[in-house]
Amino acid sequence: MKKKALSTLLAVSMVAGMVTGCGSQTADTATTDKATETTEVVATADTTATEAAVTETSAEEGKVLNVYCWNDEFQRRLKAHYPGYTEVDATHGKIGDIEVVWNMTPNTDNAYQNNLDEALLGQESAATDSKVDLFLVEADYALKYVDSDYAMPIADLGITDADTANQYQYTKDIVTDSNGVLKGLSWQGCPGVMFYSREIAKEVFGTDDPAEVQKKVCDWDTYRATADELKAAGYQIASSANDSYRVFSNNVSSKWVVDGKINIDENIMKWVEMSKELVDAGEVATHDMWGDDWSKGFYPEGKVFSYFGPAWLINFCMAADQEGSIGNQGGWAATEGPQGFFWGGTWICAAAGTDNVATIKDIMLKLTCDEEIMKSIVVEDDDFVNNKPAMDAMAQDTSYSSKVLGGQNPLGIYCAGVENLDLSNLSAYDLGCTEEFQRAMKNYFEGNATLEEAKELFYKAVVEKYPELTY
Repeated sequence: MKKKALSTLLAVSMVAGMVTGCGSQTADTATTDKATETTEVVATADTTATEAAVTETSAEEGKVLNVYCWNDEFQRRLKAHYPGYTEVDATHGKIGDIEVVWNMTPNTDNAYQNNLDEALLGQESAATDSKVDLFLVEADYALKYVDSDYAMPIADLGITDADTANQYQYTKDIVTDSNGVLKGLSWQGCPGVMFYSREIAKEVFGTDDPAEVQKKVCDWDTYRATADELKAAGYQIASSANDSYRVFSNNVSSKWVVDGKINIDENIMKWVEMSKELVDAGEVATHDMWGDDWSKGFYPEGKVFSYFGPAWLINFCMAADQEGSIGNQGGWAATEGPQGFFWGGTWICAAAGTDNVATIKDIMLKLTCDEEIMKSIVVEDDDFVNNKPAMDAMAQDTSYSSKVLGGQNPLGIYCAGVENLDLSNLSAYDLGCTEEFQRAMKNYFEGNATLEEAKELFYKAVVEKYPELTY
């Protein structure tokens, strides 16, 4: 997919209405409510020497580093953990003599991708200080940019295989183009777990121990039976049918699009079948994710037992900073759930044509390869980072625990899940297909359409969005 192909994708651009990774639409609103209070930068073996090196590098680089992103998550990571970054205001910073300009456009209605596409399509003719230098992508649409000439190969930055050897392979697979060229790096891994309410578990099951609760959700048949048990006690097993969607969609055996034809995988249909049963039984609702109704379960009065997600869900989305919330009281716990899965993530890409190669290289190396910096991200930000030795060590570290999870160290659960992730069925159409499928199936779940009618709504919506596809 070359530059012309990106123009085509722009013309049929996706309407992105749901979060797909760390700090997508949800974090556009949620992360501003949880601004990091940490103002200290992470100390390296010689912080002064590092900052001097950054200043020396910046003298040889372009004077403006334009960063394109959808919220302030990456900005906060840079501010808190990158030696030499200083904040000027909400949209500007400094690295040595380089001015960092944050171009933040929310994901809502695909605005971020549209803005980034327009900027990249004008990259060659743009003035030097106006060019895109660094941009962020999420898993559901990463291939759109990776399989184009707009994302630079990591090797062209001077980053080697040895530098990234400790990163989880799946995080590299997502941003590897069709020719096997790596074109982005991430500081985080996003294996998913099931977060559940300790108080509800103790009331209904007599224990909140993760190993015991896991027995209640060890597979989908058991999960379904447990939903009946929870309903009898006055609780819903999840807030919405959509909460379990990513667990099913990450365990498919085929892609959304096969040889230009829209394909609904058998495992996706298993989600539909189970969700319809749960909705009809009143054991989950049909709330759109990230809305107020869906979020009520973050508080005890919401009477929701569980949510599925990676570390970023509790970090950005579960109101842990709000007084009275379950997370604020340390009332959640984590267990594996019926199946392993991953959800989202944020990748750093260097834009072709940047004049800040050395600075981008240093940012990538420090935030995604430096083990000590990455450990500090875990401790200070409750994130799961993209460094296997660091995560394996911290999973065994009895001094580390999550306040949101009531003092639990969940890293062992995350580590077990991340080893089995299979990204072979990702495609450039995932976000659009996922969004339209959930929208169509809501009609079916609520009784406003038959299953076949809902499928037809889905097919037509996807073809309208991607005219090159058939069904």
